[in-house]
Amino acid sequence: MQEEKIEELIYKVIGAAMKVHSELGYGLREKTYERALVVELTHLGIQFSQQAQYPIVYRGVKVDEYIPDLEVEDSIVVDTKTIEEIADYELGQMLSYLRVTKKNVGLIINFKQPSLQWRKVTLNS
Repeated sequence: MQEEKIEELIYKVIGAAMKVHSELGYGLREKTYERALVVELTHLGIQFSQQAQYPIVYRGVKVDEYIPDLEVEDSIVVDTKTIEEIADYELGQMLSYLRVTKKNVGLIINFKQPSLQWRKVTLNS
């Protein structure tokens, strides 16, 4: 997907997350926000998949799997969080998720604070 289209899609996803945060407030469970974001994306007509499974393979053996919260338009991995702040751990985790899913752009969206926090993460191929 073209970079301009990706940026437009990021804008829409963040807008949807802001709407959810505005309506529900902060302090709920992570899964609640993920599900509400699904409702909002559906309302906006944005295509997504939820809880797709990606195997982690080491030496030909499946050793684990990664299940991203959402993948938007088969281009952006979205990870919903309810944490104090987005830190290096979450950034590193998203970089791993991008490698596993073979996507180049991820969004970490944190619903825990009074103001929505988000961070775009890119994997430079």
